[in-house]
Amino acid sequence: MIIVIDGINQNKFKHVLDEMYKLRARVFGDRLGWDVNIVDGRERDHFDDLHPAHVVSIDDEGDVVGCMRLLQTTGPHMLSDVFHSILDGEPPIRSAQVWEATRFCVDTKKLGRGRGENSVSYVTSEIMIGSFEYAKMAGVLDSIAVIDPVMNRVLQRSGNAPYDYLGTAKPMGKVVAMAALMDCSDERIAGIRDYADILHDVFLTEEQALELFEGAKAKPSAANYDHQPLTQLEKYFVEQMSSATSKTEVESVLKLIEALSDRFTPEQKTALLRTPVLLLMRPDPLTS
Repeated sequence: MIIVIDGINQNKFKHVLDEMYKLRARVFGDRLGWDVNIVDGRERDHFDDLHPAHVVSIDDEGDVVGCMRLLQTTGPHMLSDVFHSILDGEPPIRSAQVWEATRFCVDTKKLGRGRGENSVSYVTSEIMIGSFEYAKMAGVLDSIAVIDPVMNRVLQRSGNAPYDYLGTAKPMGKVVAMAALMDCSDERIAGIRDYADILHDVFLTEEQALELFEGAKAKPSAANYDHQPLTQLEKYFVEQMSSATSKTEVESVLKLIEALSDRFTPEQKTALLRTPVLLLMRPDPLTS
C-alpha cells in the first residue's frame, strides 16, 4: 500500500522516511554500486532537502518495500543539474505541470518474483500507479524519468512505456542514462492496473500508514515481553528507543530508565532494558 510523504506531512513520517533512505542505500549503494552519498547507512542527496513528494510502498508487515521521488521541474532537479549532458545542449523542461521521477527502487531481498502481492512486479506497479495518480490529482500532465535501459524494458513490459525521450542516452558511471517522458493520463494508469491486476485504491490514509508502520515496529517490544498492556511511561520509553538514531541517544534513554527505575516493577525494567542492551552489543545497531 502507498503513502505519499511531502513537505506538509513529513514530520509525521520521519521514521518511514528513515527506513526509505536505508532502503535506497541498500539498493543504490550495496546492490547497484552507484556513486551515491551514503551516511550512517542512509542514502540522501540535496534534492531530498527540497521537500519533494516521496511515494512509499509499505507492506502488510509495516516494512518499507519500495519508493519513488517526485520533484518539480520549476526548480533544481536531477535532469537539469546532474544529467544535463543527456539533453545535448537543449534547455531542460521547466513547467509546473511536469514533474521529475527519480530514486525508484524496491526491496528485492524482501520481495519475491512472480505477480503476487509480495512480488517485485506488484510493488513496482503499485508505486507507478500511486505516483501517476498522485501527480494527476495535483494537475501534473507529464513525468520525466532518468532511467537506464533495464528500467526502460521494465516500463515497456508493464503497460507503462515512455511515449518519448529527451536528448540521447549517455554513459553515467556504471550505467547508461536516458530521459523518458510519460504522460499522467487515465489510459496509462489503466494500463498499469490491467497489467498488475490492481483494481483497488492503492493509497493508505495517514492514520492507516502510521498505525501499520508504528504497530509493526512495536512488535516484539522490549516493554511487553510479559504480554501485559503497556503503561504510558513504558510507551514513552519504547517510542524514545525506536526514534534513537545513534548509540549516544540509546545510552541517554537507558540512563533515564535507570533514573526512573523506582517507577517500574523488576519485570518491566528487565523487559525495557533487554533489547537496547542487545542492540548496543552490535557494532552499528541502528544502521545495519
